[in-house]
Amino acid sequence: MSKHTVAVIGAGKIGELVLSGLLRAGWPADKLLATARRPARAEELATRYGVRVVDNATAAAEADVLAIAVKPQDAGSLLDEVGSKIPADKLVISLCAGLPTEFFARRLSEGTPVIRVMTNTPALVDQAMSAISAGAHATGEHLALAEEMFTPLGRTVRVPESQQDAVTALSGSGPAYFYLLVEAMIDAGILLGLPRQVAHDLIVQTAIGSAVMLRDSGEHPVKLREAVTSPAGTTISAIRELENHGVRAALLAALEAARDRARELAAQNL
Repeated sequence: MSKHTVAVIGAGKIGELVLSGLLRAGWPADKLLATARRPARAEELATRYGVRVVDNATAAAEADVLAIAVKPQDAGSLLDEVGSKIPADKLVISLCAGLPTEFFARRLSEGTPVIRVMTNTPALVDQAMSAISAGAHATGEHLALAEEMFTPLGRTVRVPESQQDAVTALSGSGPAYFYLLVEAMIDAGILLGLPRQVAHDLIVQTAIGSAVMLRDSGEHPVKLREAVTSPAGTTISAIRELENHGVRAALLAALEAARDRARELAAQNL
């Protein structure tokens, strides 16, 4: 396990996921720091995780790795506060959706390595998908350290930073799409006469089983779908209705909209 001290700056939802995941993976609590805007939140984090909650300046001074998890619109003011206090030999990891590494590089000491990470909320159950991109001054060693931090939360993949807005649309926001689909299918089960809990259990386990098959079988999703789809059967009748209602086209449009919004957020905060 790494001996680096990590500070999670802005331990809100995503920051707390990272903090708790590192602890579950065995990262020493005395090698973790956190910051929070509200005193009540700071006390909550200290009590729940046994880590030291400090101010931003202390975190910048004491940690080797600064994982910045504030809202994108708050990143500029944070860097105005502590950017000049961060030596260039520290690693900055951005979890701020939409913000490029250049946003941080312009506000930090020359040569400071920055890595951009987009993870998602299944980190809570160690099933996250985290995409990692190197900024201009980040080396292979820095990328390996980021992977060491995020692999215990699920899976990691390295992507060029130019692909991060697409990652945000696909996997960063992705859990919400699946939850919406499951919600709709549960409602359909109720419409068909099933009790809510029965519909919930049927759909959730079907979703889990389907996801595991997608991950472990190595088969293309088309083949897996075809294996369920008999000639003139129930499944093809349902799929015809999904196609009639433009579900595939709606998903394409939805992900494009999410990608475009990520770009807008970046443009608004540069």
